[in-house]
Amino acid sequence: MTPVPSEAVPSKQVTEALRDVTERLGGFFALDTTPTQGPRGARLTHAGLAERSKAVNDRYATAEPRIGASIAHLGLAARLWSPVLACALVHGIVPVMSAVEWSGEGSTLRLPRPEGRRAADPAVLADEVYAEVDGVLAAVESGLTIKVAPRLLAGNSASALVGSAAQLLRVSPDLRPELARLTRELLETGRLRGTGRITGPSLTFRRHSCCLFYRAPNGGKCGDCCLVR
Repeated sequence: MTPVPSEAVPSKQVTEALRDVTERLGGFFALDTTPTQGPRGARLTHAGLAERSKAVNDRYATAEPRIGASIAHLGLAARLWSPVLACALVHGIVPVMSAVEWSGEGSTLRLPRPEGRRAADPAVLADEVYAEVDGVLAAVESGLTIKVAPRLLAGNSASALVGSAAQLLRVSPDLRPELARLTRELLETGRLRGTGRITGPSLTFRRHSCCLFYRAPNGGKCGDCCLVR
């Protein structure tokens, strides 16, 4: 069967959907849609990620650059996956993320001119969602000057995906069938393939790589870490 092409959704409708997701589901799914004031905002670049990586290293008092880079990257991935997943499943709209930017000095993201496509065909939904999130991550990663293993970065993305899905399941249990199916399909898409496996009905996850948080002073092992036995 030939997949049905996705149709564009008016910007106003995308904005309303993203705002509804934020209000209904909470800050974990927030994507600021306030128009940028003045010049273009701080697009997601490797330089911006480097600044946030340094801030992470300072916060955890570690001098190992790849720890900060990995943790900052994991946080960015979660900020990307959560609103895209929620908007796709709650409103049937896949937001276009190519213009996403940082909102202020923290990790919050802004999409100042929201655009999106109708998620009409389940056969291509995973590919469409993956393309929007991974396209942004890959662009940011391409300029990293800190050496971080590609499979670690892929594992971060998978961990953030399943973490976002699990949080969405907790606040919207009625989405379980579609959410579980989409999450499993995404884990078989692109570089997410082979990064880990879902281990339980609540979308618990075991990744095959480590985000390196355990190497920070007073750090520990995350719940989905491959080092946990």
